[in-house]
Amino acid sequence: MEILVSVLGPIEVTDTEGRPVAIGSRRRREVLGRLVAADGRAVPLPVLIDDLWEDPPPTAAGTVRTFVAELRRALEPDRLPRTRSQVIETVGTGYALRIARAQVDAHRFEDTLRAAGDAPGTQVADALSDALSWWRGEPYADLGASSWLAPERARLTELHRRAVESRARAVLDLGRGAPLVPELEAFATTHPWREHAWALLSRALYQAGRQVESLASLRDARTRLLSQFGLESAGSLDHLERDILQHAPHLAPTPRDEDRLRLLTRTEATGTYTRLRSMSTVARAAAVTGGTNLVLAQEQRAAAAAEAERTGDAALTARVIAAYDVPTIWTRADDPRRSQALVATTRRTLHRLGPGAPPALRARLLATLGTEHRGTRDHWAAEAAAEAERLARDLHDPGVLALALNARFVQSFQRPGRTGERDLIADELIDLSARHDLPMFEILGHLIRIQVCAARGRSEAAQRHVMAAEQLAVVHETPLVHVLTTAFRTMRLAEESNDPVEVAHAYRALATDLAGAGMPGVETGLLPLALLSLRLRHGRPAPTDPGLDWGPYRPWAQPLVHLARGDLTAARHAAGTLPPPPADHMYDSLWAVNAHSATLLQDTSLAAQARGALSSLRGEVAGGTTGMITFGPVDDILAVLDQHVDHR
Repeated sequence: MEILVSVLGPIEVTDTEGRPVAIGSRRRREVLGRLVAADGRAVPLPVLIDDLWEDPPPTAAGTVRTFVAELRRALEPDRLPRTRSQVIETVGTGYALRIARAQVDAHRFEDTLRAAGDAPGTQVADALSDALSWWRGEPYADLGASSWLAPERARLTELHRRAVESRARAVLDLGRGAPLVPELEAFATTHPWREHAWALLSRALYQAGRQVESLASLRDARTRLLSQFGLESAGSLDHLERDILQHAPHLAPTPRDEDRLRLLTRTEATGTYTRLRSMSTVARAAAVTGGTNLVLAQEQRAAAAAEAERTGDAALTARVIAAYDVPTIWTRADDPRRSQALVATTRRTLHRLGPGAPPALRARLLATLGTEHRGTRDHWAAEAAAEAERLARDLHDPGVLALALNARFVQSFQRPGRTGERDLIADELIDLSARHDLPMFEILGHLIRIQVCAARGRSEAAQRHVMAAEQLAVVHETPLVHVLTTAFRTMRLAEESNDPVEVAHAYRALATDLAGAGMPGVETGLLPLALLSLRLRHGRPAPTDPGLDWGPYRPWAQPLVHLARGDLTAARHAAGTLPPPPADHMYDSLWAVNAHSATLLQDTSLAAQARGALSSLRGEVAGGTTGMITFGPVDDILAVLDQHVDHR
């Protein structure tokens, strides 16, 4: 049986007809991956042992031999007992993988990139489009952070960057660069130190008829190179700027008819496949930088998933969806309609794949459902998160488990009073991510722990996680983290300061930061709600500034706003038509608002509802689970409600 080995993503083995070959546990996959990385050279047994274990057990040699024997049985099921393996050869005391380079996607990718250097432009564009489509995520994505993996991943990732640039250059040389603009914008933003990426983007913008933006991108490149990396740009950017200003003919060559036809065919066929994979992968990298990049990344992800589904290829659609594994800390979607569309696509894809889907892929899709279907009480979403976690634990796959734990965190808001569960999730995420080099999920664990500590009124404990998250954010260049930790510091100021003017100013500064963070699900309505919490805790009426955008929180604020304006009738009517607060981060905040409305309006029915809703949160801080705002201790609110309800 001839096999194909894929390591440009999670390790997968298939036969020539595309049927998966089960190779077993993560350790066995790591042995196979280590042999792939050796590129046909023998790996001595002592080296394998050192690469597999930091502190090898006494039985390590025998265990490796067992792994190799099991791999041989999986890869050569028809081989007779005691006959020589044609796939994994014993060489001295070590082992070597003996399959053709064309049967390993990483080797095939490297050979294609090397050969592309001497080919005509159209052939380069075609060949590298195919080669880039083989990437399904980070190389060896399902393995941990072993010592041999870091340099191999870095080597392959650099080859990927070179291939992206070489393909773009080939397409630009053919005069067909306009469609590359979104891809190159994301690529240059994600790799701001690569001067050549900015030059390619500028050329693509020029070919798209956007000369002003083309020149602006060159100025932006110079600024970034100097301010972020202390680098003076090379003369190539100056030459390109001069050529753009002079409309140099070579910047926009006219494609030959046959080249145009071939490129259009690529776009309709495998070009789409390539773009979809690269769009999701680049979107994942860009999203963590926040701001416009986050918005564009989310749009790009949604577009890639929708386009993949239109191809009718469920496996492709699944991998495009799964390629975007960015952590989720908030339970209100930035674009609810887009999230609903992605959830619908994911559910249809799971149905089409059926129960025979690879477990890791199924778990990633289920985790996507759990993280994207937020703020509801739909049991199927919680069940999806739970199944994702079960699959991930069975697979012993840390990357998939981190995604599943994130989904379980999001779904934990379906019922109140689950702060303790979120505390356990945070603890496991921090430990798991630290051990397996998953920095984005390690940051997520610390951010969840900040919310947990804030809900429990443990500000000092939260501060330790603030510092840990910020240190990781600096190393891994995730500026969004600093916006969220600033929000916690503002909440802490609100708890400790007796100067409401100072706190209001701090919240307005936070709102400015959030406005540029690319997180409308967090930003919209937060400032007026924070100002309301501040006024209520200081015994003042609700803010009535007509310029305040209450966003999704308007229904719950309306009774208090009407009261502040002296309209008792409107306040009572608004209180009588209140919807139930959604199952998200704002659940207890909105019930705290309802409690104040009930008390001021002497509405015993609403007071009884608020008391029932908040009773499971005794001992916590209302609003604390946001890590951003506070309505004070739940116990204090319940004491007032008890008086009101019991003396009706």
